[in-house]
Amino acid sequence: MFKTYLKVIFLAVFCALNASIAHSISLLRDPDIEHGLQQLAAPILRAAKLKSDSVKVWVVNDMGLNAFVIDHTHIFLHAGLVLKLKSAAQLQSVIAHEAAHISNGHISRRLANARRAKMATSFGVLVAAAAVGAGHTDAGLGLALGTTGSVNRILLAHNRIEESAADQSALRFMNAAKIDPVAMAEVFELFIGQSNLSEEYQDPYTRSHPLNRDRIRIVNAYAANATSYLPDAAQAYWFSRIQGKLSGFLRAPQWTMRRATGSSDVDLMRRAIAEHRSGRSSSAQKTMAQLIATHPNDAFYRELQGQILLESRKFSTATKAYASAADLAPSNALILGGYGRSLLARNIKNSNTQALKILQKARNLDSRDARILRDIGTAYARSGQQGQAVLAIAERYALKGNMKNAAIQAKRAEGLLPRGSAAWQRAQDILDAVKTP
Repeated sequence: MFKTYLKVIFLAVFCALNASIAHSISLLRDPDIEHGLQQLAAPILRAAKLKSDSVKVWVVNDMGLNAFVIDHTHIFLHAGLVLKLKSAAQLQSVIAHEAAHISNGHISRRLANARRAKMATSFGVLVAAAAVGAGHTDAGLGLALGTTGSVNRILLAHNRIEESAADQSALRFMNAAKIDPVAMAEVFELFIGQSNLSEEYQDPYTRSHPLNRDRIRIVNAYAANATSYLPDAAQAYWFSRIQGKLSGFLRAPQWTMRRATGSSDVDLMRRAIAEHRSGRSSSAQKTMAQLIATHPNDAFYRELQGQILLESRKFSTATKAYASAADLAPSNALILGGYGRSLLARNIKNSNTQALKILQKARNLDSRDARILRDIGTAYARSGQQGQAVLAIAERYALKGNMKNAAIQAKRAEGLLPRGSAAWQRAQDILDAVKTP
């Protein structure tokens, strides 16, 4: 499975008066894909006057066609939609539309409605993002985007007035970013006719983004009279790379091998993934070596090489690959997390000590990644810092929304940590969150 190889993260939305989780939606976290998405989103976010380093684009592990926002700092795209689209501009039109919901204040109003309905999260009004790894590459633990039906409607559903306003803003953003607005009309073509289907047969996007003739007519009219822009080569490349990596892990390896027959770096990457997933570890390693020989300064290819080596139990060489990736991208939390994980896999004194330092940096960069919390807990335990190890367990539970077990572990950590220390205060924060009505 794709989540076997890529980092899996889960989101939690909790009702303060009702802690039950209705269902979960997993996110597929990968440094290469996230970087590519930020490259495509950056010109849109600038046009929308949103900070590109604050608004992140993440992929949901779902083959349905959908995209949504539930806060001011994340745009979520279903993997199925990313794979369905045909161009960078089409994907950017979806990002532009979701960015417009943020820029136009639709999310702020929706969150205010949620507060009036006494719906909130355990740590405030929003979501706690969390990643959970099972400790093995063939399993994943999770939590997540748990919502009751009423929370779902408040946070995810848009009315037609908001949709029309978001369309018009998105078209302006695209024009400012020199992205052909025809791409939005092309995306609409995917969903024409959906509104005539019964709800159970509609794509999720249609249910949460109601489409009507007026919206289609306005977008088509704008596109017909707007300046036409040629595709940007760099954006087209990142779109191809995003799709290539997603399909490499989501499609059957045989499907990939039949199609990735070229000599481009994206095809080499896809073949390496397919070979690895087929159990042909030696072939995958050779393909990655060929890819890195021509792209020695690509941190994300180095990271993929480290991942393949780590999952092939080549711990020493995996560590070297991750170290190279971390040198090239020293502020990427996911890469640092993988580096620390490879050092822990070696399980010798020096590597465990080094892993703890690297994982501390990774956690400081992304405190919402519970795989990092899992690994740092292991590193703390191996260094004899039991209080810190238990605190990491408590924080993982809290991010998962399992506040009962989070409180149990936080209480344990409280007794093991120096009173008044920063770590002790983090344990108190969890206990206070449980007590807050």
